[in-house]
Amino acid sequence: MQQDSTPLSVSEITRSIKFDLETKFKDVFIEGEISNFKRQSSGHLYFSLKDQEAQIGAVMFRGSAEKLKILPKDGDKVTIRGSLSVYAPHGKYQVIVTDLKPSGLGELLVRLEELKIKLNKLGYFKQERKRPLPPFPKTIGIITSPTGAAIQDILNILNRRHSGFHAILNPVKVQGEGAAEEIAQAIREMNRLKLCDVLIVGRGGGSIEDLWAFNEEIVAHAIFESEIPIVGAVGHETDHTIAEYVADVRAPTPSAAAELVLKESNLLLNALQEASRRLTQQLRQLIRHDRQRLSGIQRHPFFTSPYALIGPRMQKLDHFQIRLEALKPTRKITEMKVRLAHINEKINHAILNKLEQKSFNIKKVDEILKAIDPKTLLTKGYSILFSEKDGSVIKSVRQLEKQEKIKLMLQDGSASSTITEIHHDR
Repeated sequence: MQQDSTPLSVSEITRSIKFDLETKFKDVFIEGEISNFKRQSSGHLYFSLKDQEAQIGAVMFRGSAEKLKILPKDGDKVTIRGSLSVYAPHGKYQVIVTDLKPSGLGELLVRLEELKIKLNKLGYFKQERKRPLPPFPKTIGIITSPTGAAIQDILNILNRRHSGFHAILNPVKVQGEGAAEEIAQAIREMNRLKLCDVLIVGRGGGSIEDLWAFNEEIVAHAIFESEIPIVGAVGHETDHTIAEYVADVRAPTPSAAAELVLKESNLLLNALQEASRRLTQQLRQLIRHDRQRLSGIQRHPFFTSPYALIGPRMQKLDHFQIRLEALKPTRKITEMKVRLAHINEKINHAILNKLEQKSFNIKKVDEILKAIDPKTLLTKGYSILFSEKDGSVIKSVRQLEKQEKIKLMLQDGSASSTITEIHHDR
């Protein structure tokens, strides 16, 4: 302390303060919030550290700043190490910063970024190493908390969307001390015992501190080494963890993870259901169409009457026979017989062709024809008369003559008779 009244110059008092401050505060640690951050073209960093009641200027020269992995920004909470100094031209004291680290959440983010860089260099995030999910998993493994909302969301989706699968829960802590070790051990156990076809690893949302177990290197290693394909589902859609980066597939939520593992099964099920619907519809159309065709065939005269096909021919024969009866000259009879034989041959040929064409259809209605077979009528007391002279069917008494011999066809045989009397109905 000055003892006399001799005044000191500004430079002298500044040097004195500078000496005292720099000697007393050669190595200090200060925590505060960065404000007024500036990075000069020289590479030096200038900013202020503040709390609720005060602030202090700080400078970090290029040699120290180049060691930083992430540049700070306004609003970051940091802890700096340095020494107190006085900048004489402005008469201001400041901190010469030699080291700077984030505090609290910032520190976690730095650790996270450092681990990302490390694992990326090791190839943990490479897309080519990621395996596709099995299309039709029979057993689905789940690693999460047994009491959290995530397990309920996953099971609800699995049960609603699919059946015929098994789910195995390996319960673990998902936050707090020891959580990362439990998660990693559960992944290794599921692989060692080959308990499932696909694994869902995750939990519900939370802060970065809540999700931190899924940012631990031990969990990343376990996922990387897993032989079972893994779906990472940690937090909400906006949350990202290292576990998800390493996993074969990332799902935005646990519910979405359940959707993903059954995606192919659901697509196949939907395709089968659609194919079944279309096939059923087509079969119904075919059945309806064929039923209409069958109904039309059944109404055809060929099937409604046994004489539909041969009746007209038989009548035509009768007509020719009547005409022959009317022609007495032998020559005419001979000519007509020749013509009749020729016509008979053509008719028989036509009948045979027609019968061959309709044989398939006639087979279908064979039972109907049998049911109405003329022989069936004979069993009911009826008989059929034939002329012994020409074998024609006698339908009217006008065709008969006294003493004419006729043949009777009965149910169990035939008989011959002679006409003695003829009675005409009035």
